[in-house]
Amino acid sequence: MFSRLQPVATDPILGLMAAYKEDPNPLKVDLGVGVYKDEAGHTAVLQCVKKAEALRLAKEDSKTYIGMAGDLSFNSHIEKLAFGAHKVLLENRVTTAHTPGGTGALRVAAEFIKKANPDATVWVTSPTWANHISLFQAAGLKVKEYSYYDYETKGLKEEAMFADLAQIPAGDVVLVHACCHNPSGMDLNFAQWQKFAQIAKERGFTPLVDMAYQGFGLGLDEDTQGLRHLANEVDELIVCSSCSKNFGLYRERIGAVSIIVSENKLLETARTNLLAVVRSIYSMPPAHGAIIVSHILDSQELTELWHVELAEMRNRINNYRQLIIDKLKEQGVAQDFSFITRQHGMFSFLGINKEQIERLRKDYSIYMVGSSRVSIAGLNHSNIDYFAKAMAEVLK
Repeated sequence: MFSRLQPVATDPILGLMAAYKEDPNPLKVDLGVGVYKDEAGHTAVLQCVKKAEALRLAKEDSKTYIGMAGDLSFNSHIEKLAFGAHKVLLENRVTTAHTPGGTGALRVAAEFIKKANPDATVWVTSPTWANHISLFQAAGLKVKEYSYYDYETKGLKEEAMFADLAQIPAGDVVLVHACCHNPSGMDLNFAQWQKFAQIAKERGFTPLVDMAYQGFGLGLDEDTQGLRHLANEVDELIVCSSCSKNFGLYRERIGAVSIIVSENKLLETARTNLLAVVRSIYSMPPAHGAIIVSHILDSQELTELWHVELAEMRNRINNYRQLIIDKLKEQGVAQDFSFITRQHGMFSFLGINKEQIERLRKDYSIYMVGSSRVSIAGLNHSNIDYFAKAMAEVLK
């Protein structure tokens, strides 16, 4: 049986990571991997997490299962982070399950959609996170793209995007990034969110909001402005959340999927179907990361510390967006890169061609994916001048 298997191509980002590790150049720069790094190029454990872990170790007295929905305290906190004091919570219209990472949340959402409407097509932004399409296809769903990023203007294809959305039928699902769009960094502004919500309401499709970077864009509440407006306008909604970035809990694999129903009497049906999906995939989620987050958000002291640490990460990325432009100008680069400061989160397309990307890798050991997507967090004061000089050379 196994002899019939065919080799599968390596994920480009994973292949890039392997090549970077093997590169002996001491000046090498990794701009490919989507993980936050500090000024030392290290993905450190947050101090609020260290304190919460110590508390967890002191209090934990069992390793028994925590139930298919996961840690209920965590679920409540995640709902409040996403919606604040929104009416969907006050009306008890939300059911949440904590999942193995944001990826797990998306796969659970895919299977939930399949149960609700096996014929649904999931529409994703063009481009989108590389794993979105395979996740939905693995659940047996059809996937199509709608217009989003304009590689020429380095902004949104606003007119084409809304024209595409206006053709999507009722019963389909439209994935939209809550903030810090991966891979482009270009987010919807509030007026665009309002129009998106209006079209969703008129057409009757179900929005699926992927919120992997809450707090990394403009702020914890600011990054949910579009989501909360959307929840005001549509009856049904799916939200997938992740704690990998904003809590730095990458390897703990902690996320959540939330289903918002039109009225409370439908909540139990949604909850039982959601848990049936969970049962058929992994049965029970891991506990460690969820309880760490719960300990942080249960404590005013740890919450305040988390807010400080999250702001430090966000501000570092935002400052480097401007610093890239300044350093390129110092090197005499005439090409306009001002679009970088109009984007949010860790990612941006530089808009350089494949030949230039390859030359950066071969001649300067600067690694980025072939689309020119870079992780801003891979830059620091020890390598940004080297990066700017290399860019100036390949852009000549």
